[in-house]
Amino acid sequence: MPGLVITGPIPLPDRSLDPVREFPRVAIRAAGHHPFVYRKMIIGPTGAARPSDGDLVRIVDREGLPVGYGLWNSRSQIGLRILSHRIEPPDSAFWDERIARAVSLRRDLLKLDDVTDAYRVLHAEADGLSGLIVDRFADVLSVEIFSLGMYQRIGPILAKLSEKLGTTGYRVHVDERIALAEDFPGTELISPKLPPKVTIRENGVRFKVQFEGSHKTGFFCDQRDNRLALTKFTGDQSVLDLCSYSGGFGIYALTKGGAKEVTCVDLDEKAIAMAKDNANLNQVRPTLVHSDAFGYMRQMGLNKRSFGVVVLDPPKLIPGRLDIAQGKGKYFDMNFLAMNLVDPGGILLTCSCSGLLSTEEFLVLLRAAARKAGRTAQVLAVTGAASDHPVGIDALEGAYLKAIWLRMGERGTSRSVLEDGPLGGDDGDD
Repeated sequence: MPGLVITGPIPLPDRSLDPVREFPRVAIRAAGHHPFVYRKMIIGPTGAARPSDGDLVRIVDREGLPVGYGLWNSRSQIGLRILSHRIEPPDSAFWDERIARAVSLRRDLLKLDDVTDAYRVLHAEADGLSGLIVDRFADVLSVEIFSLGMYQRIGPILAKLSEKLGTTGYRVHVDERIALAEDFPGTELISPKLPPKVTIRENGVRFKVQFEGSHKTGFFCDQRDNRLALTKFTGDQSVLDLCSYSGGFGIYALTKGGAKEVTCVDLDEKAIAMAKDNANLNQVRPTLVHSDAFGYMRQMGLNKRSFGVVVLDPPKLIPGRLDIAQGKGKYFDMNFLAMNLVDPGGILLTCSCSGLLSTEEFLVLLRAAARKAGRTAQVLAVTGAASDHPVGIDALEGAYLKAIWLRMGERGTSRSVLEDGPLGGDDGDD
């Protein structure tokens, strides 16, 4: 197989993609279309063959009628991840077809190779491969895994992807929370001689993607279209990019948007260092500030400083259902502070990547923040992730990214930024 070397310091798990002769059977209480089957909906294994965690199993209903095939993990709350509702079992050709269809969407339909060499190749449930995310960064495949079964099969999957894309390296990452939820070690896997950074191109802008210690797969391809769209508002404007990570929005504003000045703020020192590298790569000079976003916005309010364009793109503030109340409080407070920093008639692009916060809830939250700030606002657009991050019609929660474009009105009577202080202290950057 050309391209990918599938052995390294730690060999890639290489469980076969071809079916076994006899499939263990697992019965569920009711057949549905969502790819997740939670533990409470599972009756349990039936028949003589008992499944091991990570096995491909035949799924049947309570009457024993066939439902499809999925990956089994008795130790996870998501006990089954359905791969197929077909009668015939998934084999190597099935995986070939799923991968080819995903690659064709990006290359043939969306024609992303014309504008970038960094895009999402596999987007989990939306591409029919639940628990697996793969981004392409130049000649490296950067993988995030959410499922034990996918982790066990990642070697053959990456070999197939590499053959189609011509990539030569890989990095496989499992978040600590996922490893605990799925109950497996989730060792990070890297290809031999994987460079610490690669340089990518996106709409004529260049970025360095750093793998070690990075967030998620290393770069946020999902904001590609929003980064470009912002540039039509930034001409001759002062731009504030909050929770800027590696400087994407701010660098676009300078290189393609004609911004007068850009300030990028992030709490993570490594992120600020990456933003500096990216600024140098594109020969632009944003002001880079290592600071907590809450503290910085409060200080700018005291200084009576305002900006023509403000971007607020925090990390996920609602990682789980137990965090909803606290996370909503942080979103409210951050947006209240940000609204006070936008010039009348200026633009606030505010984002949430928390899947547990719906678009409707986010808009209601923003309305309340605007009222507290004494500002009117117009919603110009509601956008989401770029189209290489499709949403499965049976898993609509995959529409995790919400980007709300607000034109802020005149200032009215507002409660002081310092009167109560934000409910949340730390902006969650890490």
